[in-house]
Amino acid sequence: MSLLEKEVPGVVMTPDNIRSKKLPWAVDLGVAVVALIVAAAVVLGLGLGNWVLVVVVGIVFYLAGMFAAATRVEGRRSARNRLWKTLIYAACILAILPLASVVWTLVSKGAARLDGEFFGTSMNNIGARDPNGGAYHAIIGTLEQVGLATLMAVPLGVLGAIYLVEYGRGKFALTVRFFVDVMTGIPSIVAGLFILAFWVLIVSPWFNNGTPRFSGFAASLALTVLMLPTIVRSTEEMLRLVPGPLREGAYALGVPQWKTIVKVVLPTALPGIVTGVMLAVARAAGETAPVLLVAGGAAAINFDPFAGNQSSLALYVYQQAGDASRFAPERAWTAALTLVALVLILTIAAKLLARRNRLT
Repeated sequence: MSLLEKEVPGVVMTPDNIRSKKLPWAVDLGVAVVALIVAAAVVLGLGLGNWVLVVVVGIVFYLAGMFAAATRVEGRRSARNRLWKTLIYAACILAILPLASVVWTLVSKGAARLDGEFFGTSMNNIGARDPNGGAYHAIIGTLEQVGLATLMAVPLGVLGAIYLVEYGRGKFALTVRFFVDVMTGIPSIVAGLFILAFWVLIVSPWFNNGTPRFSGFAASLALTVLMLPTIVRSTEEMLRLVPGPLREGAYALGVPQWKTIVKVVLPTALPGIVTGVMLAVARAAGETAPVLLVAGGAAAINFDPFAGNQSSLALYVYQQAGDASRFAPERAWTAALTLVALVLILTIAAKLLARRNRLT
């Protein structure tokens, strides 16, 4: 008698019964079809709701039927495993559905004005009955404002996180961490009001013969205030994930702490830091209130972020969505699609730059 045929506590182990039974996929599919049919009969027959409720009730019936069939064929333990696996897949699908819906809506409605005129002209001298006009001025404003905000927020945020992780001890570090946490939840309009009261009304008159001036740079300052807490918190968490032995090995070789941070810690945490930075950039690019308060918005192209009103894609979407012109909704959808595509391109480019996981 071979080892497979050896009798163990009254059971003969053979090649046929050492493998657990599996529920055929056809049965699984059949249970799903029957569950949807029964759900449609119950919901639509009793007039309880529409097809959305049919799908929800059908999922409940499917889970119950699948659990009963799997318990009979595979056993109760395997049936529970199959049930929870199905629930996890369903949760994943439910999480993806809103994102897929948003992307589909943006692409389907925003493709109408994807032309050269939209990306090459502004809204200057465009009337309510004019089908022309584009978002060139808004694209320029978004790139300049978010670019300046990134140049200011990233060094400050990364250095602040390095201080909290590597040097910060005592009450001062706790105070900094507390205010960073508080700033994470402030509304964007508060940041805009702060820059309006400080920069536009107090500082800008010094450079403009006593007259307050809106500018794209003021919008960049407001976006910097919004980006800083996100960058600090995400960078801090990434730096804390760097293994301690990496630092200890560098210290054992006589490497100074600042050089260890630059050559070892930051390159190791770089992919996570880039992710946090891009999250902050995405938030800044989609803000409307700060730009409206301190940049004013403009229909014409303004390449100078330090002087004069300037628009942005988010503000352009807001203005076009509330415009009475029948051509405005198409411009708003295309501008929203452009904004999402711009953030996606910047994120992919940043990920590719950080892919090698080291500073160059």
